[in-house]
Amino acid sequence: MKVGIDTFGCGHGKTGLGSYLDSLTRCLQNTENDCFELFGAEIDRYTYGADNGLKFNSVHLPDSRRIKRIWHYAGANLFAAKHKFDVVMYAAGARYLPIMFGVPGVAIVNDLVSEVYADEVLSSRLLRLLVGLKNASRVIVPSQFIRKDLIKLGVSEDNITVIHNGIDHSVFYPQEILFPNLVDIKPFAIKQPYFLYASRMSGPSKKHIELIKAFELFKQKTHLEHRLVLAGSVGESTEEVKQAVLESTYCQDIFITGFYPRESFPLLYALSEGCLFPSVNEGVGLPVLEAMSTGVPVACSNSGALPEIAGNNAIYFDSDNIEQMAAAIEQLALDSALRKKLIEGGIDWTQRFTWEKTAEKTVQVLREAAEK
Repeated sequence: MKVGIDTFGCGHGKTGLGSYLDSLTRCLQNTENDCFELFGAEIDRYTYGADNGLKFNSVHLPDSRRIKRIWHYAGANLFAAKHKFDVVMYAAGARYLPIMFGVPGVAIVNDLVSEVYADEVLSSRLLRLLVGLKNASRVIVPSQFIRKDLIKLGVSEDNITVIHNGIDHSVFYPQEILFPNLVDIKPFAIKQPYFLYASRMSGPSKKHIELIKAFELFKQKTHLEHRLVLAGSVGESTEEVKQAVLESTYCQDIFITGFYPRESFPLLYALSEGCLFPSVNEGVGLPVLEAMSTGVPVACSNSGALPEIAGNNAIYFDSDNIEQMAAAIEQLALDSALRKKLIEGGIDWTQRFTWEKTAEKTVQVLREAAEK
């Protein structure tokens, strides 16, 4: 089986999709029966698959979303046929996907499509995407939450397979910390103790503003010295979040990092007092799993895929209830018995999530699609 892997739309390794594709391709190996080749922008040549020798085919297109979409509608099938792929995996299946498939296609959808296109409910772009998803040989999603969203949009439930994302346990693992209270993780220095929210400031559903207000209540009630670290790339809500920080009584205790180097995240988690994750439409919840795997207690939203992903190993709250969120933060800070329970349960729970398992299940779906 010869598999083509489309890297377009994955942010050159600097987004959640990019991290997904990087982790997945590290677990793919060419064998006598299976051959994996990647294709996309030249900049991705050394981003995905290079460490295990996967071939990369450059597709020279202007850096324009519109042109990339047109290429997927009109050129992707010709490209796949030319390279004699038996099946193509479209890693950013919620963004770039053919409408019809001359070569069997498997779409990876790690996004909540109804939210991504919330302002385009009747747009031709959304309609073309849904036609593509309906015509794809298979659709792979990371959670039941996204599966249900696609079914509501008209994608056949028989065509959707849930394969959870993995965790790299050689990177995210409990660490014995012997550092002083100043965390020096290049390019930032952050004073402990702190809570961490790792998420791109991509919109209101991420609930950065609500978290800042809840942190204020927590500080007012407890007078503890804890800080709040917001780590993630800029997005459409960045200016609004920055303004909320500036207006906060505790602005000196709230730290915005902007884009944070992924290789530094394990230590950033490990040195934190806990992971806070108020996002309400999360379809993957990977930061929650990464924090748990690192031995860090988690408090997160009771919405989206998070209850499915975290099981009974987190404190849950309603992200629109500021008082409830503040109480959850207080529990993480002060309830040592609960912290111990969450840490031990989280470490045990995350052992079931590995990229090797994710890759094995994904290859099986690709093989089934190729044999249709």
